[in-house]
Amino acid sequence: MKIPVHQIMTRTVFILLTLGLTLPASAQREIDPTRFEQSIVSFESQDKVSPPPQGAIVLTGSSSIARWNNKAAQALAPLTVIARGFGGSVMEDVLYYLDRVAINYKPRAILIYEGDNDTGLYSVPEDKILSQFEEIVARVHSELPDTRIYVMSVKPSVARQAVWSAAQRVSASFKAVADRDSQVYYIDAASPFLQSDGTVMTDIFVEDGLHLNDKGNQIWGQLIKAALMPVEASFE
Repeated sequence: MKIPVHQIMTRTVFILLTLGLTLPASAQREIDPTRFEQSIVSFESQDKVSPPPQGAIVLTGSSSIARWNNKAAQALAPLTVIARGFGGSVMEDVLYYLDRVAINYKPRAILIYEGDNDTGLYSVPEDKILSQFEEIVARVHSELPDTRIYVMSVKPSVARQAVWSAAQRVSASFKAVADRDSQVYYIDAASPFLQSDGTVMTDIFVEDGLHLNDKGNQIWGQLIKAALMPVEASFE
């Protein structure tokens, strides 16, 4: 009996998942940065109504930044910040929209949170995530040579424990860039969310086990402010 091709593919996927394997990222979900075009246009519309100041600190990245956009200014006061997070994004998206979410603002510093969806949602190869970040760094250095870059490690979560090892390796690669580049600062966004036994706290997330609740956002804001203040406070 000839088995239809779609049945063969379905069975193959089932077997791979049963064995704890995954298909190549390209076979799972394609990444199309233009899916965020309307979000970026919305930021630009806001800028026309209320032009943000130059020389501020741009915050960009995925939902951990995006869901915090409206709270960032108060949490990080007296630092002047421009929150430009767009939820569901990956490092490739920040690279694609780098001019429009960061460089065009002529900021004194840019803070980036990516790597979470890269490893947890799209299974982007770790070396590709790093190369995209390095390209961002190179472009900022070229166009805004005095601008500092803060890169956050991937935060732990209940929902993505299965890919935590990959996330840690990606974070380590970010730290390696910061260790050799005096304009890049690494922020440990993992340790503040871990218990004494090394497991992730469970009372800092909303129901999905991924996004932060009020308690989690309080910790989030504190760790970001603690990382920014030593250098950035003197520029206010």
